Amino acid sequence: MTQLSYAKGPADEPLLEKTIGQALRDAAALWGDELALVSRHQQIRWTWAQLDAEVDRIATGLLDRGVAKGDRVGIWAPNCAEWTVLQFATARIGAILVTINPAYRTSEVEYALNKVGCTFLVTAARFKTSDYVAMLRELGPDKLPGVSCMVVLGADRHDGFEPWEALRAEPDAARLAAAEAALNQNDAINIQFTSGTTGFPKGATLTHRNILNNGHFTARTIKLTQRDRICIPVPLYHCFGMVLGNLAALASGAAMVYPGEAYDPQLALAAVAEEGCTALYGVPTMFITILAQPDLDRYDVSTLRTGIMAGSPCPVSTMRQVMDRLNMTEVTIGYGMTETSPLTTQTATDDPLEERVGTVGRVHPHAEAKIVGLDGETLPIGQQGEYCSRGYAVMLGYWDDPEKTAEAIDGEGWMHSGDLATMDEHGYVRITGRIKDMIIRGGENIYPREIEEFLLTHPAVQDAQVFGVSDEKFGEEVCAWVIARSGHALSHDDILAHCKGRIAHYKVPRHVRVVEAFAMTVTGKAQKFEMRKMMEAELTRTG
Repeated sequence: MTQLSYAKGPADEPLLEKTIGQALRDAAALWGDELALVSRHQQIRWTWAQLDAEVDRIATGLLDRGVAKGDRVGIWAPNCAEWTVLQFATARIGAILVTINPAYRTSEVEYALNKVGCTFLVTAARFKTSDYVAMLRELGPDKLPGVSCMVVLGADRHDGFEPWEALRAEPDAARLAAAEAALNQNDAINIQFTSGTTGFPKGATLTHRNILNNGHFTARTIKLTQRDRICIPVPLYHCFGMVLGNLAALASGAAMVYPGEAYDPQLALAAVAEEGCTALYGVPTMFITILAQPDLDRYDVSTLRTGIMAGSPCPVSTMRQVMDRLNMTEVTIGYGMTETSPLTTQTATDDPLEERVGTVGRVHPHAEAKIVGLDGETLPIGQQGEYCSRGYAVMLGYWDDPEKTAEAIDGEGWMHSGDLATMDEHGYVRITGRIKDMIIRGGENIYPREIEEFLLTHPAVQDAQVFGVSDEKFGEEVCAWVIARSGHALSHDDILAHCKGRIAHYKVPRHVRVVEAFAMTVTGKAQKFEMRKMMEAELTRTG
């Protein structure tokens, strides 16, 4: 009988059936005097007891302002201690935290806040070149009619905004207890906008049960305890930071360490060295830039043991270097999506080396995974198709968008990822590309991931992105953007010479650009659709 591409995760340990607020109370009771949070750029160091007390102050402040269960509270800020306090404070009273991408511009913020009916917003005053206060004033009450209160972080005062300090109230134990008693672990607690390649972003709506358990099982997979310290340079507005970082720490007692407001390779390395971090998180691009630091050997990374690489496919060569040069012998690769809280597969710290560097692991506890063909039928082992998952981690749906929800989650509860994958006989999953990324050149199906991996075997290539551009003759042609290693010269001809005779002629990039950087999202994912747009405009200009 043919073995099918279907796997079910272990269920030996029960799911946590409690709210995030209760989990924080439990953490404070268990590890009260242990380090919970370090925000290095703010010189903040809190124990679990101190964090719990600060959360009570802000939760009471929110209640004082009429914020109730189910109300949407937005946060538009880079990584900082207040971000995490608000994450836990909203969960404590049952308000729904709406996480806003720090890179959003006015039209995107307007859309996001209005789409979900945000009534309360906490914002940074500014971040990088963005003046958030000015942008929000420009929108004003006419364009943000539902937002009744805006709170700004930092010491400076701004007309029309309450200061964060004013939100800190004397904890009201009785009111907090009453608010918590009305909550259920299946309540919506977080809305995260997914950055689709086309159309408006959709608000994935997640529950306490979704994200707390995902943090818990992630922590268990990388064996976190209260003795661990997690370096979190990934953004908190995204599941990677707030779930795999903050909630994995909450579930295990490990400390959260924020190296800075946003990712910087030297700040990340300094945090690891000076805080004795045992785990480091990042998307592959982050690890590539860390490994490329000319003074890498100056930093003591001997305390590192584990971590998570996720967010986009990881080059095998990068994974090996992370294990060797960063001492991350137990590093894991995770795979998932915002809509699944996020992880549904992850490698184990003791998986065989080949599986650890070449796959995204096996299905998480209390989850199911399958690979399906175009007809929706589960495919035999080894055949490429769409990756689907089911279980506790699947979102409630897209906020106020039943149509898009029904497109993503089928009638049997399977979340369709849009990613191409294979599964082997042991249940290991390999992500082979995105359905929409596939290039069709003259009738040949080409998967960019395969070409990217090949280009990375060139000694002068640090990173590569491959995508399709429109072509009159073939419909689409292969285009590669490459970043050269520091100190190496690299040309179009070098790439072509590397490919000639070693990969099929139709896979050889017709267009090559050596670039300083890729078009990226804030989370470090390459935006191929942006690169395609730029490249097609250039090709049109040059004829």
